[in-house]
Amino acid sequence: MERDIEDGRRMTMPRVAILAPVPEYEENWSHIKADYARLLGAQARFIDWTKADDLSGFDVITPLLAWGYPRDCPRWFALLDRLEAEGLPVRNPVSVLRWNSDKAYLAELDAAGIPSVPTIVSPALDQAALGDACAAFNTAMLVIKPPISGGADGTYRLSHGDAVPDAVAGHRMMIQPYLPNIAQEGEYSLFYFGGIFSHSIIKRPAAGDFRVQEQYGGTEQAIIAPAEALALAERALTATAAITDTGTLAYARVDLLRDGTGIFRLMELELIEPSLFLRFAPDQGAAFAKALLSAV
Repeated sequence: MERDIEDGRRMTMPRVAILAPVPEYEENWSHIKADYARLLGAQARFIDWTKADDLSGFDVITPLLAWGYPRDCPRWFALLDRLEAEGLPVRNPVSVLRWNSDKAYLAELDAAGIPSVPTIVSPALDQAALGDACAAFNTAMLVIKPPISGGADGTYRLSHGDAVPDAVAGHRMMIQPYLPNIAQEGEYSLFYFGGIFSHSIIKRPAAGDFRVQEQYGGTEQAIIAPAEALALAERALTATAAITDTGTLAYARVDLLRDGTGIFRLMELELIEPSLFLRFAPDQGAAFAKALLSAV
């Protein structure tokens, strides 16, 4: 009898496909994978996103661990096209994933009244583009990053007169002013599940660095989000819904930074494969799991 009940529970548990990085991918934080396994149940499967050939048997498909997709953009966008064509239950929606893959979305949000870190996109980065950006931003220090990137891949901090790094010379790149507050105060991340605020953290780089990611020595801690940060994050999500013509998202991370005048600015809107830092969530991620599975 007990076995029949347990079998019945397994039969009713949603089948979840979590798109995961290729086995060779160097970043493999087991605690994040363990969180998703704990919250999404025994029916959850971790599938190499480059080999996700048949996902038709799943109730929910999520790219929450699809790290490394910026390194193979054609394959990534082909996967999104196929998931959309097959009408599979992807969370967040494929249209949002495609839009969020290229940080050109920041310009759309800026045009919608969401202040972001000032950005110039160079179609083929060269020394002249760096010089023009220094003049435009009235600064001697810049940050450059690929528009399709993750984990600070291909991201550099350059002083006036520094040469363009060979790895990105001639590539389409974003150019932004370096905002010292990243080191002085830190970067805020606010988390929303099913459109409802869950928790917030502040991330700080290691001494002398500007990247807040853990693999570069960055640290994070729970923090009460300032009212201005909450207001901007919610405006950003509302604008995103309007731009992408979508409803409430299952999960979202909003990264914000104060500029030199104290104004909060959007750094990134993470809607694909963000680290959710569920250990800082008051419910340890229960609201996240509920939001992800709510449409099943």
